[in-house]
Amino acid sequence: MNKDFKGYLLKATKASACAEIEVIQALWSDYGKISRYQLTGSSINTLVVKHISLTEGKEHPRGWDTDYSHARKVKSYEVETHWYEQWNQRCQDNSRVPKFIGSYSKGKDQWIILEDLDENYPLRKEALDFSEVKVCLKWLANFHGTFLNEKPKGLWDIGTYWNLKTRPDEFEKMEHLELKAKAPIIDEVLNQCTYQTIIHGDAKLANFCFSENGEKVAAVDFQYVGGGCGMKDVAYFLGSCLSSDECETYETELLNFYFLELEKAVGDINFKELEQEWRKMYPIAGTDFIRFLLGWMPSHQKVNEYNLSLMKTVLANL
Repeated sequence: MNKDFKGYLLKATKASACAEIEVIQALWSDYGKISRYQLTGSSINTLVVKHISLTEGKEHPRGWDTDYSHARKVKSYEVETHWYEQWNQRCQDNSRVPKFIGSYSKGKDQWIILEDLDENYPLRKEALDFSEVKVCLKWLANFHGTFLNEKPKGLWDIGTYWNLKTRPDEFEKMEHLELKAKAPIIDEVLNQCTYQTIIHGDAKLANFCFSENGEKVAAVDFQYVGGGCGMKDVAYFLGSCLSSDECETYETELLNFYFLELEKAVGDINFKELEQEWRKMYPIAGTDFIRFLLGWMPSHQKVNEYNLSLMKTVLANL
């Protein structure tokens, strides 16, 4: 453990001693790790530390280790730190996130110190039942409602890790010529929505932590949080936890549920106008993500009949 960071951690938590007891996971492309720490002499028993090492020469697991890719990841960690320092505290229990304890940087290393969610949200799921899908949609609706029409100061101007402007390498690899030609139009339509919010940007199943009874959820990983239409999160999330057939079968019911929860979460606005706009954006947001996959990994399981059908309809209507 870095001596200077250890000193900061002890001071921030008023602990007499600390020890790394578990590496939870390595960061993508070997940019560091997420660990659990045990504290002694503090009111906090355990906490989670995200240690980011921003040195050059990382190896991407799929070969996308370009200078552009490195620069994007560097910015993503800067954004995440800013999120926890300046925005995170505005999320309430209905859009639960880990509490921010502190951040420290030295040279090309930085650390984000967070609440350990395992005490109240110990479960990580690889598959969801229908009620659990709705729990996550409720989280997204409350998150989007909290930040509706706010400018993403210090965050990504356009959230999501697949944003067209930040993915030129993958865009060049695309072989679907019609989608490639219309991708800038799709991007502009989403970015010019009347109703914008702050979106999570990587709202996949793996980034949600569940309570024991599955009735509550918290979200982690804010590297790609930024401005955008809430449908980007919704389309991406549903694709991360439902099969092609399930998406087709339950799309209407799940979107209806999301908008019911969103209406409860927003303030004094013309909600009917927002809902009409965002419902139109849902297939467009799904197509935007498929554009990324068709350049990054065309064989990915999310390139399925449901998403390709959405894409076909969107392209025909543009």
